[in-house]
Amino acid sequence: MKVFSFFSGTAAALALVAGLAAAQPAAARDRMSPGAAAAVGVLGGLAVGTIVGATVAQQPAYAAPAPVYVAPPPPPPPTRVYVEEPAAVVYEHHRPRRVYVERCATERYREWVPGWGWEYRSRQVCN
Repeated sequence: MKVFSFFSGTAAALALVAGLAAAQPAAARDRMSPGAAAAVGVLGGLAVGTIVGATVAQQPAYAAPAPVYVAPPPPPPPTRVYVEEPAAVVYEHHRPRRVYVERCATERYREWVPGWGWEYRSRQVCN
C-alpha cells in the first residue's frame, strides 16, 4: 500500500513538472474567451484535487486503542471524629427598656393670604 501511494505521489509530481516545462508564453493569437478560461481552470482544479485526495485517502487510518479498565482507588482510611458538647446557655432576665414612640400626624388648615385669598396648607403635629 505504501509503495503504491509513493508511486502515485511521484507520478503526480512528475506530471506537474512536465506540464510546467511544456508551458510556453502566451501570444496574442492564443487568447481564450473568459468562459473557456474559467472552464479550463475548474477542470484543472478538479484534476489536482482528485490526485491529492486519492493520495491522502490511501494512507492507513489508525484507530484509538481499546479502553483499559482501571480499578478505582481504595477508600481513604477512617478518620476520628470528635464531638464537643455545647456549653450551657444561661439566659438572664432583664426588664425591657422603656421605648418612647413619637406619634405624628399631618394636619391641613386654611390660611388667608393678603392679595391672593384663602390657601390650603399642611403641617406636621407630633405628640
